[in-house]
Amino acid sequence: MTGDALSQNPAELQRRIDSSKAHPARVYDVFLGGKDHYPADRDAAAAALAANPRGYLDVRHNRDFLRRAVTTLVEQDGIRQFLDIGTGLPTAENVHQIAQRIAPDSRVVYVDNDPVVLAHARALLTSGPEGRTDYIDADLRDPARILEQAAKTLDFDQPVALCLVAILHFVADEEAYPLVGELLDALPVGSRLVLSHLTEDLNPENIRAVQRTYTERGFTFVLRSRAEVERFFTENSLEIADPGVVPAHRWRPDDAAPVPEQPEESYLAGLDDIEKVRYRDINDVTDADINVYAGLAAKG
Repeated sequence: MTGDALSQNPAELQRRIDSSKAHPARVYDVFLGGKDHYPADRDAAAAALAANPRGYLDVRHNRDFLRRAVTTLVEQDGIRQFLDIGTGLPTAENVHQIAQRIAPDSRVVYVDNDPVVLAHARALLTSGPEGRTDYIDADLRDPARILEQAAKTLDFDQPVALCLVAILHFVADEEAYPLVGELLDALPVGSRLVLSHLTEDLNPENIRAVQRTYTERGFTFVLRSRAEVERFFTENSLEIADPGVVPAHRWRPDDAAPVPEQPEESYLAGLDDIEKVRYRDINDVTDADINVYAGLAAKG
């Protein structure tokens, strides 16, 4: 693994960390059962869970959509290059692990701007010998830098899958659509867009309560309708793959979502609600639980 992000002095990364404020990547880490977060992130996750007690299903099914989408792209579409922006903290079954297990020569570039993510990237995002994994310290709002750095690892003459998974709801309309357009314009014909996004179409009361907990902490948090999510595809003349833009758990379900090992009941009883999330089986999902649209499309 190479990349400018990993050449930074660890002390400099540490100076950049503001542990007093929640960060979306670290809040996501809380819901996925990770340990790379701070009390402010845990408080934000706890507030969101209190507002929507089954909200962890949004996070976990969003992650499982990514698994299915990457598997589809590698196995069926022959994609061997991925640009994953807003990847968050490394957890089990990252894009490179899924892709390289199927096609060891796959190349993956991750992009994030959270110094906590960067600090863990070298140790956790290791590539197989035939492929390549890289990490860029950059913000989605700087597509020119992302593309310049990604070109050191990815061949932009060959198709690239751009992954924008659960990140665009943190970007306001006036920025979001042009940013996606600029990124896609740089990718060749045959490239793909993998996208998921929170919405209030499906279960508005639950997700609006969650939205309030985030906006109170200073996050931009935009809930978009199906038509507004589809616009990311249609505005860029992409061909949306079946089954279209649908709730995340309904995008080509394969009944293969990982089931966490269950601890002893006595141990589980001693955990708080946030800690119990990592042990929840997400296969009991219903339509009333999900507030995430997901879709995949090709550049013709």
